[in-house]
Amino acid sequence: MLKGLGQIGDMAKMMKQAQKMQAEMTGVQDRLGDIMVTGEAGAGMVKATANAKGELKGLDIDPSLFNPDDREVVEDLILAAIKDAQAKAAEAAQAEMAKVTEGMGLPADMKLPF
Repeated sequence: MLKGLGQIGDMAKMMKQAQKMQAEMTGVQDRLGDIMVTGEAGAGMVKATANAKGELKGLDIDPSLFNPDDREVVEDLILAAIKDAQAKAAEAAQAEMAKVTEGMGLPADMKLPF
């Protein structure tokens, strides 16, 4: 007589899980600004620090690199350090998002947010 009520209960459970996941994702998004990573180039002579949102927060250049003749090399090292920091930031962000999806039964390689 009331066979369809089981599906309504399942839907309510799914909605509750979705709301929980949304709240957890909001928390993760907030924490990404606090997670810092450092990318390096030139054996650590150039270091770029970024948060897990990919925002560049700092740049450290060894003073020995300040030779006008090596300008192009220094520019390349700076770019390499920034790219390294951004790659690490993306990895850190993905790791944080994976923590949210872990308990939800979603695939580990699922990209969030959608």
